[in-house]
Amino acid sequence: MAAENYTVNNVESFIITGFDHLQNQKLLGFLILITYMLILLGNGINLCIISINRHLHKPMYILICNLAVVDIMFSSTCSTTMISVLLAETKTVSYYSCISRTYFYHLGDIIVCIALTLMAIDRLIAIKIPLRYHSIVTNSRTFLLISLTWLIGFSIMGVVISVVDNVPYCQPVIRYVFCDYPSMIRAACVNPEPYFFLPAMISLWLLCGQFPFILCTYAVLAYSVTRLSNNSSKKQMISTCSSHLIVLFSYYAPKLVSVLLTRIGVVLSLTDRNAVTIVASIVPSLINPTVYCTRTKEIRKRLADVFLHKRIVPNHLKVVS
Repeated sequence: MAAENYTVNNVESFIITGFDHLQNQKLLGFLILITYMLILLGNGINLCIISINRHLHKPMYILICNLAVVDIMFSSTCSTTMISVLLAETKTVSYYSCISRTYFYHLGDIIVCIALTLMAIDRLIAIKIPLRYHSIVTNSRTFLLISLTWLIGFSIMGVVISVVDNVPYCQPVIRYVFCDYPSMIRAACVNPEPYFFLPAMISLWLLCGQFPFILCTYAVLAYSVTRLSNNSSKKQMISTCSSHLIVLFSYYAPKLVSVLLTRIGVVLSLTDRNAVTIVASIVPSLINPTVYCTRTKEIRKRLADVFLHKRIVPNHLKVVS
């Protein structure tokens, strides 16, 4: 039967087969489960600490909260599917569940990238023009930029997901480890190559547009930090910027490795591609809260106060002896 005679109505669910060849599926499932629980715990701690402490209601911490929300959404869309397949042995995902997971997975991918750009710009303004920082970067403007970021992401993904929702599917089999754009397009009874042009343009924007811009921003920051005369300020800025760089490279490194290997002619097997995808999907979301909990002084201090059972007294209530 010709491909054009098929419609999306032929498929009510998909079967995830990306793990079928693995021997220790339960072990991998437990590792992903533990990682996912740590992601929820770490990002949840950051959100709670920042939200309940008015002292932390500042642009940089609002941006950290935004990143935490995205990490939870991003990791949840893929981790829950993999845990279900590996531990519950439920390989079937309904069509619209797969569509929605694809939507929010790639939405998270886009939002994380723009969030990292906003954080780099925030630090650039803080170092280059510190006296005007609080008048330029306000909480209301930060919320506005975050809202615009999500609006851009929703709009882009609306176009992308409409493509996925309108291609005909012949077999309800996904050879990858969860629902995303490449896996669904390759499950369709169409020549997949033309359908990769749009995501390729988005990836080009993320890797060749946003990433070099962020690197240039941090290069300017590094130069500016070396010119600071105050050693205390210099150490604080170096610590803050290094935290952002760790988060930046944890997000971009798996993508760059995959692209570079492909460009130099290395043919990745399906297992290799799935491994890179799993690492790129859950490791950055685990590293982000860990970095901000351990390397951001204010969050680390508040966290220590909680675990040491210290009573946090607002500054305006403290009595000077």
